[in-house]
Amino acid sequence: MKNVTDSFVSLGHWPSAGSFGFNTDILATNPINLSVVLGVLIFFGKGVCASCLLSDLLDNRKERILNTIRNSEELRGGAIEQLEKARARLRKVEMEADQFRVNGYSEIEREKLNLINSTYKILEQLENYKNETIHFEQQRAINQVRQRVFQQALQGALGTLNSSLNNELHLRTISANIGLFGLMKEITD
Repeated sequence: MKNVTDSFVSLGHWPSAGSFGFNTDILATNPINLSVVLGVLIFFGKGVCASCLLSDLLDNRKERILNTIRNSEELRGGAIEQLEKARARLRKVEMEADQFRVNGYSEIEREKLNLINSTYKILEQLENYKNETIHFEQQRAINQVRQRVFQQALQGALGTLNSSLNNELHLRTISANIGLFGLMKEITD
């Protein structure tokens, strides 16, 4: 037994420059914990082979990874589909915006032309009203001048008549006018 212990002791003193060696320190290797873990594995592992357990663990892990990949692919497909729908909606909205822009510009031009035309019509009406007002005011001024001239002529004639008429001339004028009225009556009868 001494030889076996010596061999382990000599193994523990091998140089560690890239070589393999045993650690003979009981506290550093913790053989008690290792023996408990091995005991539990043996006790609970009866009837279960280690390769089957490992195979089941790997199969479960593989299945979870494949499910994750499938879910990711489905999510990716859904995201691509939503992206395409969003792009289609964006193209549609851009086309509608362009149409609104074109229609808006057309409407603006149409409204601008309508406003210009209505402004020209209003200006033309105002020009006609102005010309009519000027013509009316000219006619009124002409009539006022005529009345004033007529009044002045009448006053001048009356003044002349009053200053140059005497009773005899006045009687002759009345007789002449009565004679004219008599002739006009004979002509009309």
